[in-house]
Amino acid sequence: MSIYDYSVPTPDGGQFNLSDNKGKVMVIVNTATGCGFTPHYEPLEAMYEKYHDKGLEIIDVPCNQFMGQAPGTDEEIHEFCTLHYNTKFPQMKKSDVNGENQLPLYAYLKSQQAFKGFGEGEVAEKMDQLLSSIDSDYKNNPDIKWNFTKFVVDREGNVVARFEPTDDLAKMEELVASLL
Repeated sequence: MSIYDYSVPTPDGGQFNLSDNKGKVMVIVNTATGCGFTPHYEPLEAMYEKYHDKGLEIIDVPCNQFMGQAPGTDEEIHEFCTLHYNTKFPQMKKSDVNGENQLPLYAYLKSQQAFKGFGEGEVAEKMDQLLSSIDSDYKNNPDIKWNFTKFVVDREGNVVARFEPTDDLAKMEELVASLL
């Protein structure tokens, strides 16, 4: 299977088919409106505005699996994002990215790019402490660890990178720009 065999449910009950994005670079990100990483919406929107006409698509998948940080309805989440961050990229239906009810797309993404760690620094250490308290073996499974994990897909449909929420967004933008 390829990335183009997957779709994601939309808030209106439809499906967002990834095959409609053949030839585009995609960033697929699980998000939450009540997370410490919620300000990532700002650089994501800036990247979208800068590169959308060159072939970038950002696919926002709200998820409430990480300490209930996306508690609202799809409509409330969309309203929050457009009001506070003026987001214009497509926002999907709130969905699970781990576990038995995870979107099949996320099982595929995780099979293509495993967790490689949170990197260095204070925030990375805090994430490690938090997740170690929940699951001492968290580093050894491919699950999404937290909100704002980003997958980058090239124009040929290859999942080329996974960026954790603690990763430098400038590095992700550099990669996206190189793929366009």
